[in-house]
Amino acid sequence: MAVRRRQRLGPGGGRALLGAVLLCVWWRAAAERLRYAIPEELGRGSLVGPLARDLGLSADELPARKLQVASAGKKQLNYFSVNEENGNLYVNERLDREEMCGDSATCSISFEVLVHNPLNIFHVEVEIQDVNDNAPRFLKENIHFEIIESTPPGARFSVGVADDADVGSNSLQGYELGTNEHFAVEVKDSQDGSKFAELVLRRALDRESESNPPRTGTAQLWINVTDANDNPPVFAQDRFRVSLREDAVPGSTVLNVSASDADAGTNARITYGFGKMPIKVLQKFMVNSESGTISLQEELDFETTRGYVLLVEARDGGGLVAHCKVEVEVLDVNDNPPEITVLSLSSPVPEDSPVGTVVALLKVNDPDSGENGQVSCELSGEAPLSIVASPGGSYKVVTAGALDREQASEHRVSVVARDRGRPALWSSTELVLEVSDVNDNAPVFEEAAYSAYVAENNAAGALVVRVQARDADAGANGRVSYWLAGGSAGAAGAAPLVSVEARSGALYAQRSLDYEQCREFWVAVRAQDGGAPARSSTATVRVFVLDRNDNAPRVLWPAAGAAAAFEVVPRSAEAGYLVAKVVAVDADAGRNAWLSYELVQASEPALFRVGLHSGEVRTARAVSERDAAKQRVVAVVKDHGQPALSATATLHVVLAESLQEALPELSDRDAVSELMSDVNLILVVSLSIVSLLFVSTVIFVFFFKFRQSRKPPIFITSDKELYSTLGSKAPYNYCSTEGTFLFPAATGFSGASVESGKC
Repeated sequence: MAVRRRQRLGPGGGRALLGAVLLCVWWRAAAERLRYAIPEELGRGSLVGPLARDLGLSADELPARKLQVASAGKKQLNYFSVNEENGNLYVNERLDREEMCGDSATCSISFEVLVHNPLNIFHVEVEIQDVNDNAPRFLKENIHFEIIESTPPGARFSVGVADDADVGSNSLQGYELGTNEHFAVEVKDSQDGSKFAELVLRRALDRESESNPPRTGTAQLWINVTDANDNPPVFAQDRFRVSLREDAVPGSTVLNVSASDADAGTNARITYGFGKMPIKVLQKFMVNSESGTISLQEELDFETTRGYVLLVEARDGGGLVAHCKVEVEVLDVNDNPPEITVLSLSSPVPEDSPVGTVVALLKVNDPDSGENGQVSCELSGEAPLSIVASPGGSYKVVTAGALDREQASEHRVSVVARDRGRPALWSSTELVLEVSDVNDNAPVFEEAAYSAYVAENNAAGALVVRVQARDADAGANGRVSYWLAGGSAGAAGAAPLVSVEARSGALYAQRSLDYEQCREFWVAVRAQDGGAPARSSTATVRVFVLDRNDNAPRVLWPAAGAAAAFEVVPRSAEAGYLVAKVVAVDADAGRNAWLSYELVQASEPALFRVGLHSGEVRTARAVSERDAAKQRVVAVVKDHGQPALSATATLHVVLAESLQEALPELSDRDAVSELMSDVNLILVVSLSIVSLLFVSTVIFVFFFKFRQSRKPPIFITSDKELYSTLGSKAPYNYCSTEGTFLFPAATGFSGASVESGKC
């Protein structure tokens, strides 16, 4: 008996099939989804489709975009690969539709394709089309029937079901029986659409004439003609259907099948068993040979096999056999939590990434069915991220708000996937997203304005102040350098005074500072980071030079180093009479310039006193006749520095009612010289000039008179004539025979006379 199938390929069908490999069909099923169709049994390296072109990527973009296949299942990853150079999708290993999808009417492989920079995910589905590469076969290679010779024509005997792994038009189409005058085959359709064959007796058998007629075909039939048992067992129905939960425990009863036999005795005794079935089915179930009860031997798994077809035989004692089919549907139980696979994670992500940037791609799969396999995902944790569902069970984790590395350099969120089963099962995975730095922060000084105090006379290179700026960025973006950016005298003017160390921000004095020359100045310091482009900020540093007591008081009056100054105090002066005022200044400041006066030496210590802060020299008591006419007073001027510096002032006091009265007391040359020096040095010079003019005039007059009159020498001329002549021509007074020297009127001291030893 041969099993027939419909032949669809002509003599050139093989070559046409190979040609179809290069004509793979593709189309877009939806946004971000591609679909291709290829025949099974393609060899490794066969083209599936121009994936990069269909995604809108050019060949120049491929190195940067990094097109790659990614899937939650390792098996799917091995089926296909992407060429990095041209972006085409190729078969990575031999594809067998029957092995991949079994007897399913359709077969397709879904996987994800990742594109980077920016990150995106595309769903690709490849339909595997069936090729007629499997021949039909009976479950048993040899089928034995024992038929008694008295069996009437028209009796039917079940041959069973043949199997064809192919689907559609390539599957089982019918049964044929070789030429035979005793038997014929009839094809019947079962309720599930499958076809089974029955052997029909066409004419009466005669055991004595032909006990075992030979037959040919794929299955050999041996027919033994026996006596009596002329009724085969009959099942209550040809096909049974039963549902079984996948969590059924081994030993559970699946179904009880029963058959009846109209014969009696041993011919009516029925035993049950399984027909030829795959080993995996025989391992799962067992049938009681006496009762026909089918029970479960091993645990079921809906995700592995969703149904089984059991072929049950009922055999009577005479050898007649009946068959029925038991279809066991495995019911899903929510026993699988969702599986989360991280396809791609872009970490770190720049902090200036716009909202909606894809940072992670996830694949969530639940092998359960129905509501048990319907999954929803959510994020738990405080992070500016959200999750978006994509077709095919994929999810995108995208930024939902602005990122700020300075506030949070890392975000940890949990992706929770939960199915809709009852009770619901869930699973989670943690995503750690690092945020990379962008130079979005300028350095910030600890203070907007700094004040520094430096004592004068500092050493060159002394530390003035240290400024500090902090940059919230990281790496080179947060590395701060310092520069001078100007000052009170401009950048060039300030540079000689201070310098700044680029790394530490320390300002150092370039030279010794002098409070008396510069009491304060300011410089601008710029802090700049190492980002590109760089960011900077500026702070002002005001430097105050502190005074040191490096200047002694300077006496302005009486002048130091000149001739001694004289003050005339009347003898009638009472206590408190103002004699003179010592005037002094100090170039320092503050306490270093606070001056105080003390009397350190005096001819009559009890006669004079000096004001502590005013420097006024006054009489401490009334002047008496016993006091010497000449008094010498020495005062010291001190500042309040540490240590204190001082200067002295010497004052000469003459006790007299007037200057004329005081002059006789000053008869010594030194006193006159000191007085003249004290009055004015210019007066001395003027007197010298007047004397020179006087002598020149006398010589001129003598010479003139001698040439005019040729009289006796002028030395015998009477004084009266000479004086009258000089008096009429010379504008100056002169020295008389009494020894009195008269000052020129122009000096302002006309009428004043100074006693001299000689004219």
